[in-house]
Amino acid sequence: SAITKLMSIDSGTVKIEDKDMLLYKTDELAQKISILKQTNHTDMNITVEQLVNFGRFPYCKGHLKKEDKAQVRYALDLLQLNEIKDRNIKTLSGGQRQRAYIAMTIAQNTEYIMLDEPLNNLDMKHSVQIMQTLRSLAQKLNKTIVIVLHDINFASCYSDYIIALKHGELVRAGKNVDVLQTEVLRELYEMDVKVESVNGQRICLYYDEQILS
Repeated sequence: SAITKLMSIDSGTVKIEDKDMLLYKTDELAQKISILKQTNHTDMNITVEQLVNFGRFPYCKGHLKKEDKAQVRYALDLLQLNEIKDRNIKTLSGGQRQRAYIAMTIAQNTEYIMLDEPLNNLDMKHSVQIMQTLRSLAQKLNKTIVIVLHDINFASCYSDYIIALKHGELVRAGKNVDVLQTEVLRELYEMDVKVESVNGQRICLYYDEQILS
């Protein structure tokens, strides 16, 4: 994205804390924003812990100090990776590898965290754990977390604000409850969608009535 300098800006200005993004040095920006891309892979023979260490590179250039090691331990513990921290990342399942990359992003300890489809390859249990962890980071450590998701119910359960896009165009943006409306979701998905309240939580129901009849 333009915010993280992964694509150029055609017009206008992107500001981070009232400062033009282009005025930030690379390391300075990396201490402000961490990003997890949708597709992550490496051909290096490294362990899970060594991968998470990379999250500290903007601070220590590969020479980990006490604070860097503490942040790595915190991320490994948060993502429940201690039991496999010494395993080569090439031997991991897709879900384990995804959690390792998320831990690397968290170890970077930035105020802003951007995650593109972080639930890829995760089963239901670990998807919930990841979203609970991210929600906790936002609440307890005052992190600003931006997540790209296709599962509207995860967005419903864990987000404060939702930006709904369709074919790259804005459909609706606002507080969670304002976007999670039946008419908005029907326009967004072009299908029959119903929003119900389950234990006070808005849940999107989508199904083919012909199949169920």
